[in-house]
Amino acid sequence: MRYKPHNYQRLATDFITCHDQAAIFLGMGLGKSVIALSAIWQLVLDYFLVTRVLIIAPLRVARDTWPAEAVKWDHLEGLSLAVAVGSKAERLDALAKNSMVTLINRENIPWLVAHYGTSWPFDMVVIDELSSFKNHRAKRFTALVKTRPYVSRWVGLTGTPASNGLMDLWAQFRLLDGGTRLGRYITRFRDRWFVPDKRNGMQVFTYKPRAGAEDEIYEAISDITLSMKTTDHLKLPELTVTTKQVKLASKERAVYERLKQDLVIELDGQTVDAANAAALSGKLLQLASGAIYNEQSQAIAVHSAKLDALEDLLEAANGQNLLVAYWYKHDLERIIERFPQARVLKTAEDITAWNTGEIPLGLIHPASAGHGLNLQAGGHLLIWFSLTWSLELYQQTNARLYRQGQTEPVTITHLAAEGTLDAAVLKALEAKNVTQAALIEAVKTQLTTTNRKEPSCM
Repeated sequence: MRYKPHNYQRLATDFITCHDQAAIFLGMGLGKSVIALSAIWQLVLDYFLVTRVLIIAPLRVARDTWPAEAVKWDHLEGLSLAVAVGSKAERLDALAKNSMVTLINRENIPWLVAHYGTSWPFDMVVIDELSSFKNHRAKRFTALVKTRPYVSRWVGLTGTPASNGLMDLWAQFRLLDGGTRLGRYITRFRDRWFVPDKRNGMQVFTYKPRAGAEDEIYEAISDITLSMKTTDHLKLPELTVTTKQVKLASKERAVYERLKQDLVIELDGQTVDAANAAALSGKLLQLASGAIYNEQSQAIAVHSAKLDALEDLLEAANGQNLLVAYWYKHDLERIIERFPQARVLKTAEDITAWNTGEIPLGLIHPASAGHGLNLQAGGHLLIWFSLTWSLELYQQTNARLYRQGQTEPVTITHLAAEGTLDAAVLKALEAKNVTQAALIEAVKTQLTTTNRKEPSCM
C-alpha cells in the first residue's frame, strides 16, 4: 500500500531522524508505528546512521501489529525484520537472523540484556509504550538502562507519559537521555521538584510537585519531546462521555456501608474481610459492581443493579452493537449469565467477528484491550461496567472505538453505583487526566504547513 503521510506524520518522522533522543507523545490512532518505521528506514537505508534497531513493545503488539505495519506500506520495502518472542529457542532463532529491526516484548528485556552482555548489537532502541518503563525499580528498567553506553539513538513512544503524575517521567527520560534533563538519580529529581505529601512521621508515602515544578519539568524535556493530540490532527466524530447512576437498594447499601465501616461482613454464611485500605478499596469496588470474592476466591453475588442498568442500555441501543469493559472475573461471569449473546473479544477471530457486526454485545478487559486493537468498525457505543484506577488502561480502552476510521459519533457510558467508590475512581481518573493534559499541552508542538521532503537536520 502506498503511504501518503499526513503533515503531522511527516513532522514526527523528521523529529525522530533529527534527534538522537526523542520522546514522541502521540495520541491514540495517530499511526506511531508507521511514523517510527519510516524514520528507521531513513536512518538505516538512506542516511546509514544506524545499523540495527531494537523495538520493545507489549507482547501482542510486538508479535502482530509492528510486523503487519512493516509489510503493509510500500515505502518500507527492504527493511528486514525479526520477531524475538515466544520460547527461548524462537527468540534465539530470531536474533540469529541479524535483521535490521528486531522486535521483542518488554518482559524479555532482562533476558536479552543478560544474553548479549557487553556485546550489545543494537545502536538504536525504540520503546513502544514508553510509560510501561515508568517504574525505576522494575527489572525491565534496571536491565535496559545498562545498555545506554552502547546505544546512540533512543526513541520513546506513548500517549500517556504521566498517567499517575509527574513522578512517572523520571525513569522514562533517564532511559532516553541518561539523566541529562531530569537527573541521573530519582532522589535528586524528587528533592528538586517535589515535597512530601502523605506521610506517617518520618516515613513519606507520596510526594507532590513544588510550586512551579510542572513548568520547569516541561521546559527541561521540551527540546527532545514532540507532543500531539489525536483531536488536533484527526477529524473524528463527536465524542460523548456520560455517567449513568445506578441506585442500590437499602439492603445492598447496608452491606456496602457495613464493610466500609467494619472491614468485615457476613454474606451467605461466609466471612469477607479487608485487611487494609488497599484491600478495602478493591472489595468496595467489587460490591459496587454487584459481587465480592470471599477468602476462598469464590464470588458471592450481592446485587444486580448494574446488570439491570446494562439491560436498559442494551434495549435503548435498539440493535446497535455494544462494547462492554469489565474489570472483575465475576463481572464477566454474571454478564454472560444474564446475556448469553455476549462474547469476549480475545482471539483474532473474535475481533474480526466484532468488526463485521456479528457480535451484538462484545466484552473486553482493559488489560488485554489496551494496546493494538482496532474495534472502531464494529460499533461506537462503549459501556464501563466496572472501572479501573489506571488512566492509561482507561484511555487506551476508550481509544479502541474513538480512533481514526470511526465514522459514527462515539458514546462512552460509565455505570456508577451511587454513593460508592465508583465516584472516587471517576474523580481520580479526571484528576489524573488534568495532569496528563497539562503535560501534553506544555510540550505540544504546533504544526506548520511546510511540506518538505527531507528533514532539515540532514
